[in-house]
Amino acid sequence: MKEFFVDYISELVYLLNEMAPWLILGLVFAGLLKVFFPEGKVQKYMGKSTTKSAVNASLLGIPMPLCSCGVIPTGVSFFRNGASKGATNSFLISTPQTGVDSIFATYSMLGWPFAILRPIVAFVTGIVGGILTNWLVKDKPVPNNPFANFKLDTAALGKKEQAASCDDDSCGCQDNPAPKGNTFVRAAHYAFIELLQDIAKWLVIGFLIAALISVALPADFFSRFQGWGILEILIVLAASIPLYVCATGSIPIAAVLLMKGVSPGAALVFLMAGPATNVATMTVLGNTMGRKALYVYLGTIIGGAVLFGMLTNWLIPTDLIMSQMAHIHGDGEHEMLPKWLQISSTVLLIGSLIFGYFYERFEKSKMTSTMNSKTLKVEGMTCSHCEASITRNLSKLEGIDEVFADRNTSEVKIKGPKIDLGQIEKVVTEIGYQYKGEVL
Repeated sequence: MKEFFVDYISELVYLLNEMAPWLILGLVFAGLLKVFFPEGKVQKYMGKSTTKSAVNASLLGIPMPLCSCGVIPTGVSFFRNGASKGATNSFLISTPQTGVDSIFATYSMLGWPFAILRPIVAFVTGIVGGILTNWLVKDKPVPNNPFANFKLDTAALGKKEQAASCDDDSCGCQDNPAPKGNTFVRAAHYAFIELLQDIAKWLVIGFLIAALISVALPADFFSRFQGWGILEILIVLAASIPLYVCATGSIPIAAVLLMKGVSPGAALVFLMAGPATNVATMTVLGNTMGRKALYVYLGTIIGGAVLFGMLTNWLIPTDLIMSQMAHIHGDGEHEMLPKWLQISSTVLLIGSLIFGYFYERFEKSKMTSTMNSKTLKVEGMTCSHCEASITRNLSKLEGIDEVFADRNTSEVKIKGPKIDLGQIEKVVTEIGYQYKGEVL
């Protein structure tokens, strides 16, 4: 048992050292992307039921560092504010499969073939899903749309008078209460606090599972499935659909599976279906855009995973992919980056995870203590993007000054001269969350 534990910790440290530098680089790019291309500026590209709109949505979704828990409230927000069902589905399909952070991490663990293949697959499946939705699911006016006739009380909102447009960082719609400062300060805050805290749980789980698989399973365990063709792919697909793991957290698991004998096509299926599908995603999507849109969403991901998995096995030599992978059990001679950079990146990553955890809680407790407001129970918030969706949409209601959503307590604090709980319930329900009433 002691030997197993030592081997497990050794494998875990190795995986951290391999991925940390690329995760840090990806987080930096993600922060800059968030600052220079805020969500409000991309909505105008997603408003029509056309192929061009689906292409735009897929292109916009690929670099965005959103996992499926973050992309659903973002996509629902786009849909409720005028995006077509086709463009929304395109965005929802392409976004969780990849992102700037996961692309760099994929390159570090799986090599350049997978780093190129993942965004291409995400782009193609996103477009196909959007086009199929345009053909099969007709856009209809949203019934009782709470945003149709909104009038902002600019006197009450003051400096938040631009909240309805969300075109810049002054609108008050940031995912979390980011500190004032220059562009790079805001980018760093988003990357190393907001985004990193969003993916932290599943990133850690991904590392832990990968290390466990590497140590616990014999080297030839998955080799028994070699040659099974589409059956191997379907087995991996069946295991991936209900599972939730973020695009970055899925990488170390896929890398270890490859080393254990899984075919590259089956590994690609896991990288596609794991991040893009889970029970919570399917429930919210079905309730928001209807069952037909959900069926198109699932059919596109399942069909695309099987197709691209088979094509990968047929067209790309396994030896090429394996030769480009990081040698998980190597002796260090194949390492691309110096050891000091790997170790320092690991320390920075772990330090950022710990600091961000306590920083978020300190800031939220400080803001909460200064608020004189109603407290509502809202279930379904899982990340900062959920908080931002609640904040953004409730801030548009007349008579509300401030909205503060906290996913950790499932509470939303509201301050304003005129708080209409019935209207608040309608808005919360419309954007895909569960309103549970006032906390007394």
